[in-house]
Amino acid sequence: MVDKIKKEWFSNIRADILAGIVVALALIPEAIAFSIIAGVDPMVGLYASFIIAVTISFVGGRPGMISAATGAMALVMAPLVREHGLDYLLIATILTGVIQILFGVLKIAKLMKFIPRAVMIGFVNALAILIFMAQVPHFVGISNLTYLFVAVTLLIIYVLPRFFKAIPAPLIAIISLTAIALYTNVELRTVGDLGVITQSLPEFFIPNVPFTFETLLIVLPFSIALAIVGLLESLLTASIVDDMTDTESDKNKESRGQGIANVITGFFGGMAGCAMIGQSVINVKSGGRGRLSTFVAGSFLMFLIIVLGELVIQIPMPVLVGVMIMVSIGTFDWSSFTYLKKAPRSDAIVMLVTVGIVVATNDLSKGVIAGVILSAIFFVSKISKLTVTRELRNAKDMYIVEGQLFFASTEDFLKSFDFNVENQEITIDFSNSHIWDDSAVGAVDRVILKFEEKNNAVKIIGLDNPSKEIFHKFTLKSNID
Repeated sequence: MVDKIKKEWFSNIRADILAGIVVALALIPEAIAFSIIAGVDPMVGLYASFIIAVTISFVGGRPGMISAATGAMALVMAPLVREHGLDYLLIATILTGVIQILFGVLKIAKLMKFIPRAVMIGFVNALAILIFMAQVPHFVGISNLTYLFVAVTLLIIYVLPRFFKAIPAPLIAIISLTAIALYTNVELRTVGDLGVITQSLPEFFIPNVPFTFETLLIVLPFSIALAIVGLLESLLTASIVDDMTDTESDKNKESRGQGIANVITGFFGGMAGCAMIGQSVINVKSGGRGRLSTFVAGSFLMFLIIVLGELVIQIPMPVLVGVMIMVSIGTFDWSSFTYLKKAPRSDAIVMLVTVGIVVATNDLSKGVIAGVILSAIFFVSKISKLTVTRELRNAKDMYIVEGQLFFASTEDFLKSFDFNVENQEITIDFSNSHIWDDSAVGAVDRVILKFEEKNNAVKIIGLDNPSKEIFHKFTLKSNID
């Protein structure tokens, strides 16, 4: 236990602290922007980012992953805030956490194995596009000086690491360019232009809503949606960080941790949140690997707000835009262009549909769900190809079935027999097939009945044990050899 704590918390102290500082600076504009999307005060998003990051550093299942207020969650909660106000959002946040804890206890994370690689690639690419698109309003068409600061930020981030790696390049870019902007007194948009920042810690309170069944009916649909979206984004982000760091994480513990963090957040005036792929990528690329980096990100965010609030609001937005553009470029899977050429057409379509729906709706869950459903349809279509070959053996009809017999292949199965024969011995060989469901058993029954109507004797051979079990379960016929 002691060794595990040392490994997860103190094996990478310097890099974790520096990476956490970079993430904290990147969290501020994001949290404020997401608060605006949700329709709440900027401090609701900032408090959420602080509480969730600090809490998840202790109870999460993935060291080095950043969780905070997110755009995907903000989009889901916006209608609730619009119709019922902040207090209902906070109750919904607490209930979201309870549902996510239940998901973790029920080990719902195992469903991750049903998300195909094509959907994962689409999710990552769509998120990279959304991160970039979110930056566009902050630098396009504003001023030439804005373009210059964005360009210089990107130059520092990409060139400096070739010569100097002791301090993360994004942190150097933020500090140096902020200092230049303040010294020269140039006209640039700043963090303070996004909203008012209150220099105070969050306080515990119970949301002021009637604790009735009617309230539950109002918040439950939103809580379920938030729980699913948050868990989906968190688990996908965890898988991506797993691949980036070549380590494994406990997905069920992550679900429980996200739930605990959201419950606490709701009682301290914060909105529901989840893992953030953009900030997680910043953390990993800046050297963050342990829980300390997540803890520093959350606690330093609050330090910036309370102690350095007046300075933080003067950070030029073009600098933070440059950092986030770097994140979007680093997040995008550039090998997916090669993947589109080499992958099966169905996988390529799934990836493109996932990207298209996420970008069109700004909702990661819709894209992922659509991708999974489309993958399932393509898979069913692929395995439903079944052939039945007719042979004459010892003057007897033999039908050899090859492929999977289930609801999607029964029609082809039924069309493969000649029911005009009379007074024959007919054998149907399932040695190269498998019976999967009630529809398959029903199709075999129909074939037997049609043959027997013309005095044919039908014998079924070659069924494996699972096929025999389901056959006997749904039919009274005894034609199996």
